[in-house]
Amino acid sequence: MNELMFFSGTGNPELARKISEHLGVPVGEMMVQRFLDGEFYVQINQSVRGDDVFLLQSAAAPVNEHLMELLIMIDSCKRASARRVNVVMPYYFYARQDRKVKPREPVSAKLVANLLTVAGASRILTVDLHSGQIMGFFDIPADHLYAGPIIADYLIKNVPVEGAVVVSPDVGGVARARALGEFLGAPLAIIAKRRPAPNQTEVIEVIGDVSGRTAIIIDDLIDTGGSVISGANELLARGAKEVYAACTHAVFSGNACERLLASSIKKIIVTDTIPLPEHKRDSKIVVVSVAPLLADAIKRIHTEGSVSELFSKHWKGQT
Repeated sequence: MNELMFFSGTGNPELARKISEHLGVPVGEMMVQRFLDGEFYVQINQSVRGDDVFLLQSAAAPVNEHLMELLIMIDSCKRASARRVNVVMPYYFYARQDRKVKPREPVSAKLVANLLTVAGASRILTVDLHSGQIMGFFDIPADHLYAGPIIADYLIKNVPVEGAVVVSPDVGGVARARALGEFLGAPLAIIAKRRPAPNQTEVIEVIGDVSGRTAIIIDDLIDTGGSVISGANELLARGAKEVYAACTHAVFSGNACERLLASSIKKIIVTDTIPLPEHKRDSKIVVVSVAPLLADAIKRIHTEGSVSELFSKHWKGQT
């Protein structure tokens, strides 16, 4: 009873394997099938009665299918009398639809929170939300981890950070960039931009001195690559020596990977919250793992330890 049980959906099996190794707990036996009409069928193939269950599922493409699979996984565990069902969601579903800006728009991130709760989730564990306000969408405990220290560790060991400048690609990412800048001992610059249409960006101004410096653009995600590429070009035009880009979630929609590889960016550092297919891998793209961070958080949650201490341990700048 109250044993830690770890299961994974089909969204990120490689990350599940790494977390399992760090936990010292095997990935549980679960069958996921699809009927001819597209409906999912999930069956837990071992007892979870009275246990502390952790379900890993990330918002990798196809997003809607992985979300539905997760909801059914939660329901399966609740109906199997699991004591607690903890959802480990490295990349949160519909995170960018977190507020109503135009008339008759949905707030889909809140809808996802409702769906998870109604399905039977007891707790949510996620990494680098697009906006912190999503934490307030839940009436159940929600823990928010930061991948910044993992990215910073790579930068310190592999990038000339002395004399570098950390760049926020927009005003909304200033807190994230400032925290990384404090970690690296680097000043901050901000790219002011506007979005004339979805997945389209236009640089208006760069606030801060980047001339003669190595510029490191940090963001929570890269989708089409348009923002980070246009930002890098503007930084180089303003005298930056070279530009690195880093993000937590490598969404890389459409031909984003090809565009990034052909861009002026020297190297792109991402994490494995979303699996990067083999055909999108390249020496220019470096993947660092959040598995140790998630495994540590899972252990703390299971033993009723403090997750906030983990935040402080990894990065005081964002807590």
